[in-house]
Amino acid sequence: MDTNNFYIKIKEYIISIPRKIWLLIIAVILLIALGIGGYLYWANLKKQEIKSVLENAGNTAEQITNSATQGVLPSLQTNPLQDNPDINPASNANPIKNIKTNPF
Repeated sequence: MDTNNFYIKIKEYIISIPRKIWLLIIAVILLIALGIGGYLYWANLKKQEIKSVLENAGNTAEQITNSATQGVLPSLQTNPLQDNPDINPASNANPIKNIKTNPF
């Protein structure tokens, strides 16, 4: 089949299509393009909102932690269990505690 003849037949077929069908085809293509563009814009907008919400949540959590711990927590240098008494009864009652073990 000759390629020039093929292109001529396609051109004649395209020219023979009525104007209403051309307008319908163009309208459908535009609607699809607008739909895809709108979805991409909406998805990008959602991503930006999520990023801003996460950034604000991090800052808010830090502010809440700072305000809640202000003057409430003891300093990190203190150990409240430093002078606790030995209340384990098994540590004084173990009869095998002083037995030497075989080094070999």
